[in-house]
Amino acid sequence: MDARYLGIAELVETPSVAVVVDVMRAFTVAAWAFAQGAERIVLAESLDEALALKARHPDWAALKDGPPAPGFDGVNSPALLRSVDLAGRTVVQKTTAGTVGALAVKNASLVLCASFVVAEATARLLRDRDRVTFVVTGEDGRADEDLACARYIARRATGSATDAAEFLRRAERSRAAGELAEGVRQGAHPDDVALCLELDRFPFAMVATLEDSLMVLRPRAVPAPTDEPSA
Repeated sequence: MDARYLGIAELVETPSVAVVVDVMRAFTVAAWAFAQGAERIVLAESLDEALALKARHPDWAALKDGPPAPGFDGVNSPALLRSVDLAGRTVVQKTTAGTVGALAVKNASLVLCASFVVAEATARLLRDRDRVTFVVTGEDGRADEDLACARYIARRATGSATDAAEFLRRAERSRAAGELAEGVRQGAHPDDVALCLELDRFPFAMVATLEDSLMVLRPRAVPAPTDEPSA
């Protein structure tokens, strides 16, 4: 596989296959939303768009970065979301980096949104792809946790056995993990870092497509091949 690792600002052309990585916390939160029963996630371009969608669809659940705010149902914290019943609901998500990265590649032929919790399923969907662009959303493309996750997925996409420990350690020592652990970031829970580092907690990948002008994320189950080497 020819893998490229680019920050959002480095995307000068639309890639054919894009994997948008946001470990802490957008696409860990998205995976938890699906685990809690959400049917789909609409990735909003702005807070105003998220609020407008929520106003038109009061039954939708809107999530944002930072502290709680009027009009939003919650924040981008996996720990705070894990007790919320989202069965059959649509979630609107707006974050600082993850949703921005996904919208930046919305015209790609395949867009996957990823984090460690869905790494293996994501890698399986990439097995037959010759060229993949990993969009590293945090810190202008330099976020250690996102780079570590992207490189791990790329290794697993080759089908080879890969020790995840070194990649998870890099993520655990990242600036984002430190800020979450120290309470620097608002709208966080003490368990967020641990939940973001749970490798392959969920058996699905997350595929984003344009639906009626909205970028919509949905889970896709990816069965494990019986002859595949373990990570």
